[in-house]
Amino acid sequence: MTNTDWSSWDELRWRRRLETFGDDDGPVIASGPGGEIDAVCNLGELTDKGRETTLALGERLRHLYVDQLGFMPRLISDADMFYLRATPMPRALESVQQSFWGMYPLTARTGNFPPPTIITRTPADETLFPNDSNCRRFNQLSRAFAQRTADRCEHCLDFRQTYGVKNYVVLSLRLIGNDTKEMDYLNTLISKWMPPGSQRVAVDSHPRLSGIMDTINSTLAHGSETRLPSEFYDDKGRSIIDQIGVEEWFSGYKESQEYRTVGIGSLVADVVSRMTGNVERNGNDGLLEVGGETGELGKGRGGEKEIKFTLNGCHDTTLAAVLTSLGAFEGEKWPPYTSHIAFELFRKTEWTSGKGAEGRTTLDEGARGESGNRGKQGFWSTIFNPATKSINTAYATPSGIARKSISELSSKEKEKLDGFYVRVRYNDRPMTIPGCRLPGNHLEGDESFCTLMAFKSIVDKMTPKNWKLACGSNMDERSIPAVAEKPGY
Repeated sequence: MTNTDWSSWDELRWRRRLETFGDDDGPVIASGPGGEIDAVCNLGELTDKGRETTLALGERLRHLYVDQLGFMPRLISDADMFYLRATPMPRALESVQQSFWGMYPLTARTGNFPPPTIITRTPADETLFPNDSNCRRFNQLSRAFAQRTADRCEHCLDFRQTYGVKNYVVLSLRLIGNDTKEMDYLNTLISKWMPPGSQRVAVDSHPRLSGIMDTINSTLAHGSETRLPSEFYDDKGRSIIDQIGVEEWFSGYKESQEYRTVGIGSLVADVVSRMTGNVERNGNDGLLEVGGETGELGKGRGGEKEIKFTLNGCHDTTLAAVLTSLGAFEGEKWPPYTSHIAFELFRKTEWTSGKGAEGRTTLDEGARGESGNRGKQGFWSTIFNPATKSINTAYATPSGIARKSISELSSKEKEKLDGFYVRVRYNDRPMTIPGCRLPGNHLEGDESFCTLMAFKSIVDKMTPKNWKLACGSNMDERSIPAVAEKPGY
């Protein structure tokens, strides 16, 4: 709401109730299992349990980065050292809010703390999740890989010929599809509850098997009031559903460079460009977007000259897509609720006599996401990023390395990346990227610390030059490559 002179915004507190159809098709107020009418979630919103777990996530972040490592300050007067972003899905925005609140509760914020800046995009521009609704080529690719999963069977000896695939590598994939003993097992468990017209459980049934998986997982996360019949929670059945879901949704990232590029490449490229912006100290780490007084862009409202922490509210499909595209999701199950990826940027420094580590890292946080485990203290570094450009110029045309590929960098620009390392952690476990295992591509003695140069080189291969153009290209080309294109190199 605005004041009558239109000079400023005001707030209106209101109470929401959801309305639905009654037995006679007339309107009735929706209620929860206990008769609740004022606390009922709409589709896509975070439940109370989700708020509890994401708040706890923020509290863990505070314990690690404030209490243990001293990386972040105990008290803040604004949030302009944070880059906060969320997808248009309500639960993603609410996850960011809850995590931030857990990391910096009221007692850790000054009384005059201004509203934090949270970046969002229109659905057509969203890259925080694989955007099959607004990227036509990705939609085409994802449908092809999903159909391949559905069509797989135990006795399809002509599988390769059916898809026109020559020398296709399938040895690492288990053939799990609609016509298999695994799917038969699922049908003995739960087909009796399938709706008329789609009474056999299948990858592409109605509801789809992945939708059934979502329902199982969401009811397991909540109380007995939401539980399905016990057959849905059979351990073997859940394992089969998980394997099929992971192959259906994420095998494309494992096998196709184009799939990685249009599916998740833009997001991972954003992570790297913020890292290089931090290294170059030129404001391209996100400061120009979140800083400035109301109506302006620029440095932080408290004088901040760098982004220290990035928190992105995204989805399970985001996390698995990122990890698979980096070659770091082999053998993993579908991401559990409140899963997280941390991208940590380190700078190698020397030990000083009688002292611990100097400075700090920058962290790029995926949430559903949390960051950080205790790092090797000698590598926490001080990285300051003064914005040295005019706002208009910097905002319109990022300077420096930004999204230039390694092959486009000058010798001087490449030298700037020396001594920096990237670590990727998934649910508190360091993940090793295949290309980072190669000699010279990691910190001596620890392959999980990838040189920034090597990490950027890997990401460059899936960075779209123009994502929207790529989304409308190759529509007449084959969807599944003739030879699997390995990720993570």
